[in-house]
Amino acid sequence: MPDKSKKWGDNVPGKFYVDDTCIDCDACRTEAPNNYIRNDDHGYSYVYKQPETPEEEAQSQAALEACPVEAIGTDGAS
Repeated sequence: MPDKSKKWGDNVPGKFYVDDTCIDCDACRTEAPNNYIRNDDHGYSYVYKQPETPEEEAQSQAALEACPVEAIGTDGAS
C-alpha cells in the first residue's frame, strides 16, 4: 500500500505519486509515459507531470494498477 509520507520528493504536487517502495520495474513508465519518468541517479520512478486529460488520467490509473509493489498512490496533495 502506498504511503504518501514516504513519497519521493521528485513527484510534482497532485493526486498521483510514487513512494520509496518503487523497484524501478518500468511498469508505470510503460503505461503512462507522459506522466512518469525515471530518476536515473537513484533508480526509481516518480510523477513528473500530473494527468491533464482523461486519457492521461486513465493511463496514470493503469500505471497504478500495473505497479507490482503498490508504490503508486492517489491521495497526494492536490
